[in-house]
Amino acid sequence: MRFMLRYISALFLLVASYQANATGVEFRVANETAEMLYMYKSSTFGYGGSDVAWGYLFNENEDKMFTGSLLVSGNGAGDARALQFGVGVKIFLADVGGVADVQGGGLGIGGLIRYVFPSATPVAVLVEAYAVPAITSFGDTSNFFESRFALELEVSPSARAYVGYKWVNFDDDANNEYEIDNTAHVGVRLSF
Repeated sequence: MRFMLRYISALFLLVASYQANATGVEFRVANETAEMLYMYKSSTFGYGGSDVAWGYLFNENEDKMFTGSLLVSGNGAGDARALQFGVGVKIFLADVGGVADVQGGGLGIGGLIRYVFPSATPVAVLVEAYAVPAITSFGDTSNFFESRFALELEVSPSARAYVGYKWVNFDDDANNEYEIDNTAHVGVRLSF
């Protein structure tokens, strides 16, 4: 429980200290899982070219996960302007409730690929993944893996709706596998 209070306190302090500089929020819900992301552009910190996001995920099994990410993304060189790439780092802090009382996290690397189909109402396909090896894991965890697939519809320039699938799992020090999320979801992303 104390570990969880630290998550909530850290998220609250980060959100409260940078609320005037936020560039958007994202809400993702499934039948047994919910997640909220709070996003900034790195220019709010004096640097340009990357996105910073803080997130909180919880599920019906009383599992909780706090994330922080830094992602640099953009269009590749050449004529493929509809194709976007991103690379970044993400920190995971998890508290698995229920029978297993596993707490830990890690620092991972990953990225995304997004293709926007040109049309009057832009539709995009997104694939995103992050991996945390044992060397950068801490606490009771040894490996983290997160992947996400989404089909997005740009409702307006400042709002996207999407359906997708997200899978988050990790191994503990005894090589037991835990899934925090393995569900289809719907979500919205609102930009300010």
